[in-house]
Amino acid sequence: MGMFDWLFPDPSKKAHKYLDKVPGQITPYYDPYIQAGRGALDTSQGEYNKLLQNPGGWLNQIGGGYQQSPGFQAALDRALQGAGHAQAAGGMAGSPQHEYQNMQIATDLANQDYNQWLQNALGLYGAGLGGMGGLTQLGYGASNELAQSLAQNLMNKAGLGYANQVNQNQMTGGILGNLSALFPGNGGGMGGMGGMGGGASGGLNGIGQNLAQYGADAAMFI
Repeated sequence: MGMFDWLFPDPSKKAHKYLDKVPGQITPYYDPYIQAGRGALDTSQGEYNKLLQNPGGWLNQIGGGYQQSPGFQAALDRALQGAGHAQAAGGMAGSPQHEYQNMQIATDLANQDYNQWLQNALGLYGAGLGGMGGLTQLGYGASNELAQSLAQNLMNKAGLGYANQVNQNQMTGGILGNLSALFPGNGGGMGGMGGMGGGASGGLNGIGQNLAQYGADAAMFI
């Protein structure tokens, strides 16, 4: 505690009452995005690990959900009907060649349908990973902004404390200098105090301006 704290209270302590509320006031606004980013990061890492460790198994897992498209059977019926008419016109209806052609048509259409389904599934999967990446970036941005705000709050508190100590030193030096001027015949004792106050004789005049500036800075976080 300073020599004249009882006479000149520390203004930074009053500001600290408000600055101490800043973390609790702003954190809830950032926290949902931070939590979402953390969850998205965990999910994305798990999916990327599956892709790197066993891409074939992952693809089989995706393909295991394949179902024929609603139009597959209709397309197959049309293709087989057309082939049947052609075979009948050539006198080959019901022949082994006709059966082979039907089997080839069905296989080709099934492969086309599966490949289209797989492309659609992979596109949706890629969109999901992209969305997770966006949430991860959003969480990182929120974490970064919160960290900067909290760090700035601490810097403001430290600045107020430092400024108050400087002002206290200036006031002490000024008072000792004034006492020395009042008692010029006190020899070494008051002379020493005068020396202590000589370098800070203008401290009292600048106190109001300094505190006003630090108060304005602190108001940004109140």
